[in-house]
Amino acid sequence: MASPVLPPLLRSLFRARSARSTVLIAALVLFAGATPAFATEPALPGRDVASIRAWLLERNPELRALQAEAEAARARIQPAGALPDPMASVSVQELDPDRPWQARDEGAASVQLRQRFPLWGKRSLAREVATHEAEAMRLEREATARTLLAEAEAAYVRYWHADQAVAVLDRRIALLERIEEIAGVRYALGLAAQQDAIRAQVERTAMQRERIERLAARSEAAAALNRALGRRADEALAEPAAPPALSVQAPTLEVLLQTLDGGRHPMVQARQALAEAARSNVELQYRNRYPDITLGVGRMRRFDGMDSAELMLEVEIPLQQRARRERERESRLLEDAALARAEAARRSLQGEAGMAWAQWQSARERRRLTETTLLPQADANFRSALASYQVGEVDFGTLLEALNAWQGADLARVDALRDELLGAAAVRALEGDTR
Repeated sequence: MASPVLPPLLRSLFRARSARSTVLIAALVLFAGATPAFATEPALPGRDVASIRAWLLERNPELRALQAEAEAARARIQPAGALPDPMASVSVQELDPDRPWQARDEGAASVQLRQRFPLWGKRSLAREVATHEAEAMRLEREATARTLLAEAEAAYVRYWHADQAVAVLDRRIALLERIEEIAGVRYALGLAAQQDAIRAQVERTAMQRERIERLAARSEAAAALNRALGRRADEALAEPAAPPALSVQAPTLEVLLQTLDGGRHPMVQARQALAEAARSNVELQYRNRYPDITLGVGRMRRFDGMDSAELMLEVEIPLQQRARRERERESRLLEDAALARAEAARRSLQGEAGMAWAQWQSARERRRLTETTLLPQADANFRSALASYQVGEVDFGTLLEALNAWQGADLARVDALRDELLGAAAVRALEGDTR
């Protein structure tokens, strides 16, 4: 939107004698007005892992909801340990029952103010409970963020992998077309059977069918990625610029398990915070055995002119012992449950770590073996079979088998890299890698 000073400025400029200066200034003004629209347009996620992580952490609605809940829990800390509101009362005595709106001369009116004081450290314990619960909410959000990041990274890996698999299939289809041309030439020369060219066409059709399946997998991965990001399933994503870079920091599985056993994962820390809150609540319930007091002051004025003040002390009488014992029992059981959940979360994460580490290591070894050994061997075998077929030393079936082995090895390399990256994403979620 243009500034209010631009119109007079433009009028003065258009009165200038130089037409070149006028056109130049007008172009600059139009460019300045259009620049903010381009500057405020957010970039699409999907170019790399960093764009996925940044979009999720900033815009995911579930994380925003958890952040609001964590802030709400933090806001409950101060009220938890505050004094209850005081009570004020006004009373009029000795009213005429026949005329209650008119007081007798010997009646009186009094004003009282009372304040209850929780003693024995109850306020500080209540504040401790609220503090631990707020910390648990914050850690719960962090744990959920790790889970969503791992889900988004896994979906991005599948999104990238589908493109790579389609590229491998396209190369395979192109090679089949070349082989079909060679078979057609040899058939025309009477050196090969027509079945060779037909068989190449059948194989190419099968590859085109697999290509359709891979494209469908890409659409599914894109929808899953948008879901993890908190976007519509059909929203556009940027094309991946390079293979995802997902590094693992832990050198061994033992180190990763020690990290989880030490309670460094936010899920375990959240459960431990809830256990601390439950422990403080147990102590608070025991402190409730001791009564609170209420102090009050008041002033009474009689209508005949006499005036007096009063001081009050009220003490709770702990008569409901059975109800109090049940509340204490409830608090102890909740503490036991919170401790058990913390231990269960720790063991569950360790089990996930073992499975993710095994998947990552196995896929990495398969990828290395395929890249360093199987793929070069299959490449050399195909080149040899192609040269031999052109001079009639091997049949078409041998050539087709060599092509399938070569391109199958290339596709196996891409699939192994996908599995390696999926395992790395799961391990990163457990060790808390934020890069």
